[in-house]
Amino acid sequence: MIETLPKNPLELFKEWFEEAKKSEPNDPDATCLATCDSKGQPHARMVLLKGYDEKGFRFFTNEDSHKGVEIKENAQGALCFYWKSTRKQIRMEGKIEEAGATESDEYFTSRPRGAQIGAWASAQSRPLESRESLEQDVRDFEKKFKDDEIIPRPPHWKGYRLVPDSIEFWIAQLNRLHDRFEYKRDNSDNWSITRLYP
Repeated sequence: MIETLPKNPLELFKEWFEEAKKSEPNDPDATCLATCDSKGQPHARMVLLKGYDEKGFRFFTNEDSHKGVEIKENAQGALCFYWKSTRKQIRMEGKIEEAGATESDEYFTSRPRGAQIGAWASAQSRPLESRESLEQDVRDFEKKFKDDEIIPRPPHWKGYRLVPDSIEFWIAQLNRLHDRFEYKRDNSDNWSITRLYP
């Protein structure tokens, strides 16, 4: 089967991702992002994949959130996709870099207005006095931007990209004898493929 796999893992990712979009009832773009703080303590949470290409796999967040701070402290991370409907998993590891202001502006502009207001109102990951306090912050920003057709992107809200060094594809099989294939990138951006024990 290795012989039939594409040389570029992006092709296989696209195939599996498109399959999941058709069969997964909710959020086929949901992925678990793992980062580590400066003490080496790992943290994981779900984020939404907002694009991928040869540069890497893109997501957006508040740079002052827990994950944003951890990325500043340690720019290594991992993503794990699991689609129960297809019984397939993809996990990848590599460095995380900022996507840049232009990409962040473009995606922020495409978001619903309510989500844009929410990005201004939420001091993500920090202690919140009450739900009412958050709702008041939302009303305050709605009032602030009520006459603005275009809401500017908050300076703390940014795009990030995981640039994988390795990508593993996993297919569930009987008796836990799963199929696993790992792509590893070398210094010249070529990929080698290895079959792994379940």
